[in-house]
Amino acid sequence: MSEQGDAKRRDGRPGGSQGRARGQRGGQARGGQPQAQRSDQPRGPQRTVQPARRVAYDVLRAVSESDAYANLILPPAIAEARLDPQDAALATELAYGTLRRRGTYDAIISAAADRPTEEIDPAVLDALRLATHQLLATRVASHAAVNESVNLVAAAQGRGASSFANAVLRRISRETPGEWEERIESSARSDDERLALRSAHPVWVIRALRRALAAEGRADELDELLDADNASPEVTLVALPGLAEPGEPRRPYAPTAYGSPGGDPHRVIASTGGTVRVQDEGSQLVALALTAAAPITSGERWLDLCAGPGGKTALLAAIALEHDVTLEANEVIPTRARLVRNALRAVPGEVVVREEDGRSFGTTHPGAFDRILVDAPCTGLGALRRRPEARWRKTPADVAELVPLQVELLRSALDALAPGGIVAYVTCSPHLAETTGVVQEALRGRTDVGEIDARAVLEGVSESPIDLADDGSGRVQLWPHRHGTDAMFLALLQRDSTAQNDTNSEERD
Repeated sequence: MSEQGDAKRRDGRPGGSQGRARGQRGGQARGGQPQAQRSDQPRGPQRTVQPARRVAYDVLRAVSESDAYANLILPPAIAEARLDPQDAALATELAYGTLRRRGTYDAIISAAADRPTEEIDPAVLDALRLATHQLLATRVASHAAVNESVNLVAAAQGRGASSFANAVLRRISRETPGEWEERIESSARSDDERLALRSAHPVWVIRALRRALAAEGRADELDELLDADNASPEVTLVALPGLAEPGEPRRPYAPTAYGSPGGDPHRVIASTGGTVRVQDEGSQLVALALTAAAPITSGERWLDLCAGPGGKTALLAAIALEHDVTLEANEVIPTRARLVRNALRAVPGEVVVREEDGRSFGTTHPGAFDRILVDAPCTGLGALRRRPEARWRKTPADVAELVPLQVELLRSALDALAPGGIVAYVTCSPHLAETTGVVQEALRGRTDVGEIDARAVLEGVSESPIDLADDGSGRVQLWPHRHGTDAMFLALLQRDSTAQNDTNSEERD
């Protein structure tokens, strides 16, 4: 019997020999409760699996089954497994690499199995994805990639499913990455579909990124951007001003940023009591821009309106401390508000953390603040390097849902500004609807707000020349391929110094 025939007939469908309904996620225990799909609850005999691969597999399962974020669950999983630095690096590469290129790997698996991936049990499919990444994108020996992934399937789903997985992976291992790329791209219906398969980005994301680059006159950088999204980002640290000094190697732009010296960055964080922490250089730059947009006057009142999880809040708090400024924070989600409070423990003094709806903040606190950061909830398309699973979770419907919220938050922040006050509108997304579209809509009908040239401000903050495209708006879009940062957007808006608010003096007392 050929391996292809074996792949068709062996047990790899959802539920396998248990007969689970097609497309159903997980089986049903007594009482209708879903059965766990963890590899530490085997359905077959125990097989030996290298610890780094097991950790990577468990992370893939958690991401698939519970919509967890790999960047949040991988570090504790590595710590719990007590992986040494080499195995920790392997687990990280296997988990992140598999998640980044999931769409491409699914097309290859579907071709090798001769069935849609929707017909393959999720636990089996994650093991196949993990093995496909090793076979086509790493130097891991083929026999190790196949054998240990088959063992994962056997432990999770039994021998029938492991035979199916073995047949599929043997087929995949017979062809080179280039041959598989040519095969799956031949079925694409358009150039964008071919690019989506080659770059492991959904078509709608590719089109959104192309439009954003084209707005700067740089659509020809798309391939470079897609490649940067698929590269492992460097770990960047922030040294809170006045509380810690940046180490080496220094990053090129933010005066507070430097690269991780290697090893576990959390040890560095712990040794400094949190005055050094992990933070993307782009995130540092947009927060610093708010503080540099105008000279700081002692006694100012600042606000981080959408503060969770608190990284930018801590940076603003350190600067506020240096200038005798009062900082407040707001985060409507209680669990994220707790993260903000934890982040602020490293900064002396008290920062009030509210848990109010940011959309009504301008009504309840009109004219109360001199500087406001609006780091709005967004699709996160600018951080696909760090959150590789996000590209497969987000859809255009998410943009349509988020944009009205972003507009309401920005309008609310503008209402909470004192005369002459400044808002920094920030998103970790380059999608034009979430960036310039939100700014334009929030300013519609307002005569009391103007824009500050954010490009000039950021150029003044940067430690070295920074390539910011000039589209005439004065707004800033950072890029992974051009700046080595997340794709952060920044607009600086200032309320007219003559603007009047009946309750302004009362609020500021």
